Amino acid sequence: MNITRENIDELNGIIRVSIDKADYEAKVDDVLKDYKKKANMPGFRPGKIPMGLVKKMYGKAALIDEVNKILTHELSSYLVKEKLNILGEPLPNEEQQKDIDWDKDTEFEFVFDIGFAPEPKINLDKRSKYVQYNVEITDDLIDEHIKSYTNRFGESKDIDVVEAESTVRGDLVQLDADGNEKEDGHKVDNALLSIDVIKDEDIKKEFIGKKAGDVVVFDVKKAYPNDTEIGYLLNIEKEEAEKVEGNFKITINEIQKFVEAEVNEDFFKKVYGEETGIKDEEAFREQVKKEIEEAYKPATDHKFAIDARDTLLSKSNMEFPEAFLKRWLKTANKDLTEEQIESDFEAFLADLKWQIIKDSIAKENDIKVDESEVNDLAKEIAAAQFRQYGMFNVPEEHLEGFAQQMLTKEEDRNRLYTKKVEDKVMEVVKSKVNVEEKTVSKEEFDKMLEQN
Repeated sequence: MNITRENIDELNGIIRVSIDKADYEAKVDDVLKDYKKKANMPGFRPGKIPMGLVKKMYGKAALIDEVNKILTHELSSYLVKEKLNILGEPLPNEEQQKDIDWDKDTEFEFVFDIGFAPEPKINLDKRSKYVQYNVEITDDLIDEHIKSYTNRFGESKDIDVVEAESTVRGDLVQLDADGNEKEDGHKVDNALLSIDVIKDEDIKKEFIGKKAGDVVVFDVKKAYPNDTEIGYLLNIEKEEAEKVEGNFKITINEIQKFVEAEVNEDFFKKVYGEETGIKDEEAFREQVKKEIEEAYKPATDHKFAIDARDTLLSKSNMEFPEAFLKRWLKTANKDLTEEQIESDFEAFLADLKWQIIKDSIAKENDIKVDESEVNDLAKEIAAAQFRQYGMFNVPEEHLEGFAQQMLTKEEDRNRLYTKKVEDKVMEVVKSKVNVEEKTVSKEEFDKMLEQN
C-alpha cells in the first residue's frame, strides 16, 4: 500500500493510491472460504465445492469488492491524517487513470484529482463599519397593533336596526317573475348576509334601517355579481350559481354588528394573561411597543446577517478550482445538465465562499453549539409562532413539546443547528466591528427586505 500526493498548484492536486497483492490477498481468500462454506451448488454437498470452482465463480467479484473497500478506507484515512481541506470528493483522474484488467492485474493504481479549499482572509476590526437597522415604533404602528387585538377579542352583538356594517340573518326564498315564491326555487333558512359585501348601493340602501320581521326584495345578481359569493349564500356549487337569476326575498330574523373590544383592564388580561399587571392604557401601549420591537428583532437581525454576508463576500478574494468543482457537481448530481451547472455556478460559488468564511470564523473563535442550545432555539421559534396568534403565556411544557416535535425530523434539526451556528457567527462579527445603529420607518425597512 502506498499513497502519494502531488500539488499541481494552490488549488488542485493529485493523489495516487497503489494497492499490492499483499494488501488484499488474505481478505479475498477469507471471503472465498466463507462462500465455499455457504454456497449451494447442484452436484456438491454444502461446503464441499472445490475452491477452484469457487474462485472461478466468485473470485473476480470478491477481488473488486475488497480492493474498493481498501481504497475507500485508506483514501479517507489519508485525507484525515494529512488534514487536507478539500472541496467535494476526490474524482478519478480522467487522463492518468489506467484501465484495470480485473482478470489479470494483481497490482492496482488509482489516480484521483482533488480540489483544495482556499484560506479566507477576514478582517474583523473596528475600522469595518456595519449597519444595524431598527424599525421606528410609531404611535400609528402601535395603534394598528392594538386594533388587531380589539378586533380579535371583539364580538358580534344584537342590534335593533340594520346598519352599513352589520350582518343580517333571515329566511331567503327565490321569487318568480310575478313576485311569488318560486315552487322549485332556492330556499335557505336563516341565511347570513353581510351588508358591506353587497355591491349595489341601491340594494344596500334597501337594507339600511330595516328591523327584525321586515322583508327586503332584491336582485341577487346585482347584489352579488360574483357567482362564488352567490354559491356561498345559497349553499350551492358555483356552476349552479351561474344559472341563478331574478329576485329573492329575505325575511329578517336577526341583526348583528361586530363590536371591537373595549380597551380596559379586562381587555389587558385577555391579551397578556391574568398576571399581566397592566392597569392603564399607557402601560398597555408600552407593552405593545416592546412586543412589536421583539417581533421585528428576528427580521432586523436577518437584515444585518444578509448585509454582513454580502460585505464579507465582497471583501474576500478567494479563488477556487472551478473546473474541478463543475466536474464534482456533475458527478454528485446526475440530473444536472451542463447548462444548469453553468447558469447556477456563480450562486453556488457564493454559497461555498460564505460557508468557508463561516467555518473560518467559527473555528477561529471556538464556536460550538450543543444540544440544549438547539432545543432552546426550537422553543423560541415555537413561542414566536404562538405570539402571532396572540398567545403570550404558553406553558413551558407545551413549548418543550413543540420543540421536541421539531427536533425529531433530521432536516429540521440540521436547519436549527445551522441557524444557531450562524447566529453565533453574527454575534462575533458584531462584537468585533463598528456597528452603527440606524432607525428607519416600517415602510423603508420592508422595502429593504424586498430588495434583498
